[in-house]
Amino acid sequence: MKRKGKTPRFKTQRRLLMELPGMGKAGAMERKPYPPGQHGQRRRKYSEFGLQLEEKQKIRFHYGVREEQFRRLIKKAQKSSNSNWVEALVNLLEKRLDNVVFRLGFAVSVPAAKQMVSHGKVLVNGKKVNIGSQIIKVGDVITLKPDAYENQTYLQAKQSPRLPLPSFMMKEEKGGVESGRLIDEPNIEAVPFAFDAGLVISYYSLRG
Repeated sequence: MKRKGKTPRFKTQRRLLMELPGMGKAGAMERKPYPPGQHGQRRRKYSEFGLQLEEKQKIRFHYGVREEQFRRLIKKAQKSSNSNWVEALVNLLEKRLDNVVFRLGFAVSVPAAKQMVSHGKVLVNGKKVNIGSQIIKVGDVITLKPDAYENQTYLQAKQSPRLPLPSFMMKEEKGGVESGRLIDEPNIEAVPFAFDAGLVISYYSLRG
């Protein structure tokens, strides 16, 4: 049964004309490289607002955060010491536990990682954490509960990782058990697709 108010991930990526790795739907643009709908193949005209909105939506959908969560993170980023608040925002998004689990290759998508966390399958420094939005710190070690290493979500991700391991993370494997660690602070280059930070800044500067 389809949940009301939720757009299928495949259609979302087609609408944005971009594959968003965090959504886990590889191939969204291969068969139909145009927006969904009756007039999808017509050439699209963008207003400045439309460009700003789509750039913001790319970030929000990739990281799997609701609009209200996104706005809270933006306010926190704007209060940081970083003069570029979009870079501070990316830093926070990349360090969310659900995203860390995804970027370590323990899950095929951010939603799959979120589910693993909420089901108590993820350990941070040996302790179970079931809140996907928890911010991970440099040095924290991420592992899974023993039975999670036999789960199809993990095995599929290990066999076909959606993204390469980023430079600010490291992984180890001992006795067939993988662990991951955040070894540096992620910056704006951590975003695994092209986007224009200036358009995101413009969108929110006009709307407070």
